[in-house]
Amino acid sequence: MDVKNLSIGTKLIHAGVEPDPATGAIMTPIYQTTTYVQSAPGVHKGYEYSRSQNPIRHALEKAMAAIENGKHATCYGSGMAAIDAILKLLSPGDEVVSTNDLYGGAYRIFMQVFKQYGIHFNFVGMNDMAFIEAAITPNTKMLWVETPTNPMLNIIDIEACASVAKKHNLILVVDNTFASPYLQNPLDWGADIVMHSATKYLGGHSDVVHGCIITNSDDLQKKLRFIQNSCGAVPGPQDCFLVLRGLKTLHVRMRQHCINAKAIATWLKTNKKVDQVLWCGLPEHPNHNIAKKQMRDFGGMVSFSLKDDTVQAAHDILSKTKLFALAESLGGVESLCGHPATMTHASIPRAERIAIGLKDSLIRLSVGIEDVEDLMADLEQAFS
Repeated sequence: MDVKNLSIGTKLIHAGVEPDPATGAIMTPIYQTTTYVQSAPGVHKGYEYSRSQNPIRHALEKAMAAIENGKHATCYGSGMAAIDAILKLLSPGDEVVSTNDLYGGAYRIFMQVFKQYGIHFNFVGMNDMAFIEAAITPNTKMLWVETPTNPMLNIIDIEACASVAKKHNLILVVDNTFASPYLQNPLDWGADIVMHSATKYLGGHSDVVHGCIITNSDDLQKKLRFIQNSCGAVPGPQDCFLVLRGLKTLHVRMRQHCINAKAIATWLKTNKKVDQVLWCGLPEHPNHNIAKKQMRDFGGMVSFSLKDDTVQAAHDILSKTKLFALAESLGGVESLCGHPATMTHASIPRAERIAIGLKDSLIRLSVGIEDVEDLMADLEQAFS
């Protein structure tokens, strides 16, 4: 089926999926096999070995490319494996300019793994393109963008970054995990590579760890496919099945995530113990207009800091929630809460966290799709 001209909701249900030719099964079967019988040496049906190819992974990659308006996709065993594959496009001596408000796991692999192999990283605030321009050197090969960022929910102008990247012949990578393809399609705004931790909104049910990369570039895809096969950080067929299943409800889930997040962000603004509420759908958000331009809605992630700006104050609230489960990760149907300074971003030195506004009391909410009245009641009793 050619899904290029279909709306996003229809794409999510139908992209990459065809009835099984052997049985007519409407769901793509799980091919739980390591190898495939050949009729003669080198003569096969397109599949040789499941590290290299697997039919359900192939279906998921087709679906991911379609819903991100891309030409190619490669899937990985986790979001971090996807980041690892992208960084392997670089060579010793190359430099990356990255947003300074970055997922802690990305910061860790940058600074504790790839730095020792001679890759250099410059972290800048990307709310002003002049900061990016000032950080670029003759050795810069890549711009690394998150938008919305984790956990400060800053919005970065993808189109403006694409203009800078094109001017300097850089690869523009956008981590689209927080938005999901339902809310934002970075390739449409000029990105070269889009990556996802499909563990989050794409899977959507907190039951799979997965990663994905999408691109329109034949050259980049050839390199990424080689890295995928050579390094072997591929997902299993069961994981691919779960993500493919999750895609089918992404649009209805994301609509409710956004509705609930708006209600909770608005309620938090009225709470006298709250210092600052971070959600890019609020009109006072510094880059609200950019979010309106490049996103369909504003997402299900909300962060807030407390007037009592201490770790203990945050922990006191987090220990009392009942519906908001205190846990790592995000993007599932159930609501989660976390403390970035001691959880997801603990690998970033405190001085660097404070410099970007990540306060000791900052709490990050992954707002689920429960009835929002119950979620607000849970937060109210935790505050009281």
